[in-house]
Amino acid sequence: MKRREFIKKAGLVTAGAVAAPYIIPSGRLFAASGAQIAEHVVFVAFAGGVRQQESVLQRYIDDSQGQGIPGNIMYNMLDGAAPTQKIVYGTSGSLAGDTPIPRILSQTIQQQGVLFPEANSSVVGHYSGLNALVTGNYAATQGLRQKPLNPTIFEYARRHLGLSATKTWFIGNTIGNSVPLLNYSLADGYGSAYGANFLAPNLLFGNSGQQHLEDAKVYHPDEELSPMYKMKLFLDSAAFGQGQDVGGIKNTDAEKNDLKEFFRATFAKVHAGSIAFPPVTDNGDTATIGYACEVMKWFKPAVTVVNMSSVDGCHSNFTGYLRSLHRADHGVAHLWNYIQTQIPEMANNTVMVVIPECGRNLNPNPIIDENDWFAFDHSDANARRVFSMMVGPTVPGNLQVGSTSNPVGDVTDGVVTMADVLGIKSEVVNSGYLHANARSLFDRI
Repeated sequence: MKRREFIKKAGLVTAGAVAAPYIIPSGRLFAASGAQIAEHVVFVAFAGGVRQQESVLQRYIDDSQGQGIPGNIMYNMLDGAAPTQKIVYGTSGSLAGDTPIPRILSQTIQQQGVLFPEANSSVVGHYSGLNALVTGNYAATQGLRQKPLNPTIFEYARRHLGLSATKTWFIGNTIGNSVPLLNYSLADGYGSAYGANFLAPNLLFGNSGQQHLEDAKVYHPDEELSPMYKMKLFLDSAAFGQGQDVGGIKNTDAEKNDLKEFFRATFAKVHAGSIAFPPVTDNGDTATIGYACEVMKWFKPAVTVVNMSSVDGCHSNFTGYLRSLHRADHGVAHLWNYIQTQIPEMANNTVMVVIPECGRNLNPNPIIDENDWFAFDHSDANARRVFSMMVGPTVPGNLQVGSTSNPVGDVTDGVVTMADVLGIKSEVVNSGYLHANARSLFDRI
């Protein structure tokens, strides 16, 4: 890029081009072939490495730590009584955590929708699992720091529905593990022209964002090159990760202005303490949920994917894992409640799908935490066990499909399900890019 062009684009008015770069004039290539179930779909990548035993099986510290104490710590999402002894997953106290977070939902997600308690993940790594969640294919040869080889749900939605990028968002709680690379693929016929906005809000609206973006200006070309390049480096990290190329995508002036106003409004809310955070926001996942609510409130996206990953602390701290799992449940409940009560355009017009990217091991590793509880990695057959949930218009209520002895579903189902919701299932299925096991959850009921 020429220096004059870079200087012109360095200010806040075009910061949206970097923090949310994938916005081009829309133009539908093909009409959707199916009827829409809802105009909006929200997909929650429910953390990295969620053990079946502590989630849908509700064993708490029964078999994992030999304590003989079961219980449900995800009581916004799942039916079941909470533990009554050795409560460590809540709030208060530096180590105690003995105050469980109050329920948000009067009816659990399970009661409102359908639960698939035993599904399959054919991978046990975070990036490969996330890749499968957003592309519907495992892509066994996919490596880290590489764009997906198969189209993402964002590309399918934008190409076949003619959506602008402000209607497709990938909200990541990190720029690590190549997460920012998942907003578009290298697939023929798709790619950057149909990519989604990627946003790492905890970074973008944190201290570094306030320093480099909030007070940004148009810099003088001869005297202020250093702050210009510092801002560029920060924005590259916050939006692209590892300095990835944006693919030459441009923003329209109207879209730049809309993004600029969103950033300004969000920074103002940060300072006012009025971001739509869940009632308890004390980790990265819950903060990410709050910013996702702000994105949906402002843009009313057709597709929103929210990534959670705090439970991955189970590699070294089982107590922290339980707390993060409890907060992930709290965050999902807040997200669903906010959609239904605070965004009229999306209330009763949104389907939410929740699937972890992979499970966690059956047996522990040797690391113990502050409660002398063993930690768990994700590498064995138990780590291939996951669950899935779906709630929203036309979704049956209080329905369970499958069981531990009768698994139903796959992590690749998410993309086909979202396509089904948006009325483009045929286009996605016929693209030739999906895994053979991928099916819409509506078809699995």
